[in-house]
Amino acid sequence: MKAIWNGAVLAESDDTIVVEGNHYFPASSLNRDYFTESKTKSLCPWKGIASYYSIVVDGAENTDAAWYYRKPFPFAKKVKNRVAFWNGVEVSG
Repeated sequence: MKAIWNGAVLAESDDTIVVEGNHYFPASSLNRDYFTESKTKSLCPWKGIASYYSIVVDGAENTDAAWYYRKPFPFAKKVKNRVAFWNGVEVSG
């Protein structure tokens, strides 16, 4: 699977986990050159508190386009150390 935005490959892995229709990529598969930490947080009732990354490619920014769970709740432990995408990021295999 690949996550692509603005022509850049943000992540690539054969080891994604699908939860609620979203592919969660291993954190180690991210091309960190494109990611900046965001202060945004949100709460999922069963996964826990999500943190976000903004993505910057060639000067264009996609705010909060990737999310992850630092300390997922027990039912969601399989998403720990994984990142998912939205907001125009194309995920395909």
